Amino acid sequence: MISRRKFIKESVAASAAITVGAGLGCSKAKTPSPYDAKGLPTMTLGKTGVTVPRMVMGTGSRFCSVQEEGKGLEMLNYALDHGLYYWDTASSYQVDKVVSEERLGKILKDRRQEVFLATKTRERNGEDAKREIERSLKRLNTDHLDLLQIHTIQSLEDVERIEQDDSVYKVISQLKDEGVVRFIGFTGHTDAAAMKAMTERFDFDTMLIALNHYKKGNQPFEEQAVPAAAEKGMGVIGMKVIRPRETIESLDPKKLIRYALTLEHIDTAVVGIDSMKVLKENIALLKSFEPLNQEEMEELNMALAPFHRHENLAWMQPGYKDGMLV
Repeated sequence: MISRRKFIKESVAASAAITVGAGLGCSKAKTPSPYDAKGLPTMTLGKTGVTVPRMVMGTGSRFCSVQEEGKGLEMLNYALDHGLYYWDTASSYQVDKVVSEERLGKILKDRRQEVFLATKTRERNGEDAKREIERSLKRLNTDHLDLLQIHTIQSLEDVERIEQDDSVYKVISQLKDEGVVRFIGFTGHTDAAAMKAMTERFDFDTMLIALNHYKKGNQPFEEQAVPAAAEKGMGVIGMKVIRPRETIESLDPKKLIRYALTLEHIDTAVVGIDSMKVLKENIALLKSFEPLNQEEMEELNMALAPFHRHENLAWMQPGYKDGMLV
């Protein structure tokens, strides 16, 4: 297995080669984008060919914790007006009475063509997935999705369930064939082997994977699952990139974001937003983005050691419902 030190060294070298142009607002792709990044750095999302900002507007638990509707809608409009046009949500994202998809739908009804829209289903049975996806479309005020993902792959047994004929994979593949969905993907937080198996056994366009952490057993997300997806040409999206601060408050969230975007193969990263202040700071960070050098990557990796050993965070446990405060 590749060592973490070697992986970081190779990641820094690759990032330095790729992101010099990206830091100036350029993309690896030459295909014109129908979206407007407003000068933010962009990357091509794997074989989708779509140009996306290097930061995704995360609308899970942090965003849903903004209970005042007007503030939430203001943040969405501001994000779109300033180049964050990739929006990430899921059918399960809800805090109290705030339902993420419903809130996004209030903006999408007027600005749908400006947004690269991604949502997720937790269902494994095909018929159950159909019903959930239909509800998502209604909530989001749209008749199509840019990216639909099977949410929270947790084990190899989970992968085997998805291989069955009556599974969600059959449904989302059909929706892609019918043009209701442009691209399909999957997400995961806990099991690197299961994530790697998903890339090998199916034909997906993207993988959304937790970074900057390990679960019990020293899960090799960054060293094995991510390269496996990249080898198949999949777009790779990072998430949970600032969650180490739940264990180590002294960590700089800006450095954690830069760490994720410096890693090789990571096209973009989902970052949850819970205030206009944080939104503006993240946009400013992205505008001036520079990858971490090798020494900075290794220093941060050492600082993350207590987090790597931590096994009690709720979102690392089986049964965790992503995007919800439980």
